[in-house]
Amino acid sequence: MIKLKSKARIILITFALVTLFLASPAAAESEYTIEGLIADLDVYVILLSAFLVFIMHAGFAMLETGFTRSKNALNILLKNFFSMSVGVVAYFFVGYSLMYGASYAGFTSFNGFFLMGAHDELADFLFDAVFAATAATIISGAVAERIKLSSFVIIVAFMTAIVYPVAGHWMWDDNGWLVGLGFADYAGSTVVHSVGAWGAIIAVLFLGARIGKYDGKKVNTIPGHNLPLGALGVFLLWFGWFGFNTGSALAFEVNEMVHVAVTTLLAASAGVIGAALLSLAKYKKVDASLTFNGALAGLVGITAGPDVISPLGALIVGLIAGFILVIAVEIIDRGLRLDDPVGAIAVHGVNGVWGTIAVGLFATDVGLFYGGGAGQLITQVIGVVAVLAWVFVAMGAFLFVLTRITSIRVSAEEEVQGLDFAEHGSSAYANNLSSMGLGLADRLNIISKNGKTESV
Repeated sequence: MIKLKSKARIILITFALVTLFLASPAAAESEYTIEGLIADLDVYVILLSAFLVFIMHAGFAMLETGFTRSKNALNILLKNFFSMSVGVVAYFFVGYSLMYGASYAGFTSFNGFFLMGAHDELADFLFDAVFAATAATIISGAVAERIKLSSFVIIVAFMTAIVYPVAGHWMWDDNGWLVGLGFADYAGSTVVHSVGAWGAIIAVLFLGARIGKYDGKKVNTIPGHNLPLGALGVFLLWFGWFGFNTGSALAFEVNEMVHVAVTTLLAASAGVIGAALLSLAKYKKVDASLTFNGALAGLVGITAGPDVISPLGALIVGLIAGFILVIAVEIIDRGLRLDDPVGAIAVHGVNGVWGTIAVGLFATDVGLFYGGGAGQLITQVIGVVAVLAWVFVAMGAFLFVLTRITSIRVSAEEEVQGLDFAEHGSSAYANNLSSMGLGLADRLNIISKNGKTESV
């Protein structure tokens, strides 16, 4: 089996194949060059990776649905659809320009709205847009089962139009002030995952816990209704994450992409093992939901440095991420009393911090454990703190104003009844409607006449 060790070899092989395939008079008249072919391959990598990241949203939807109660399943699915659709549109209108337009002192930009003048950047927009939607959808799981759909849509729009793009400008635009300091976040442990999780914390603080979650000092468990569905969601996320991380090469760089894919796989696998082992040690049983989330913890943990951390380092990062997850879930739920039905804050927030800091420790070129000193580690910490402060201030101010205008939470009666029926007049499961005394056939036979509802 021939191993491709350099981009030069790829170019030579590709050139030979293209020469044979296009050896015709018509092709001979073409001005297509090998440089153009490589540029097209770079775009193809971005496109394919964007499609894989899009699949991750199916994973989020299945995970959140499975980890919550059946009476809210349809509402969860709709929130994930709106995370993608509203998130992409808001990013198109405003977000992309704030993130990648002409920089103002490295903090943000303010030009090129609606992709005006960015026709050569459409592939970049596509890839970044599904990332923006990912940051927004992280909030969905944390606020599940008690937020109004309309309020959630507004939060998604603000997150993807303002909060995520400004943080992204700092860390991913060439002129961003954190880029200038040397901050490294290859695929978004902080840029995407921590930003989404910090936004989730603020939303949960304004929302409060679900009815019945906390009773005095007692913390009650509210189990999800379909863990197999949640497990499917994790596998879909894991699969899509290969595009999330390898696509961040933003070019057809085979060696780099293979390295990133390997470290991504190893970290996720170690995260599963770490979460399973610690849950077994703490609770005398291997907890399924924690173990499933262990894979995501490992993935978030490696996302900042999959290109600069070795395979062995990725195993260590993922294993620690799995440990951190189990500890963080308990602290967040019982200590801080933040009601997060799916563990999004622990997975994406706490392990987003860990993954970002891990670059300063395990990066083979500048990491502390490889003789690089503490410089990169300090820079990583500065980035983590700066982004946390930005999201807390921006989301906090926004939700303060929004909650002065309207309530963002459904009524107690609607929450007990379930958001599927209260907000949508339907259910993901027909038996849920039947238990309410309103079967699907009955609903389909209801029409409105002269402003009055009558059965026929």
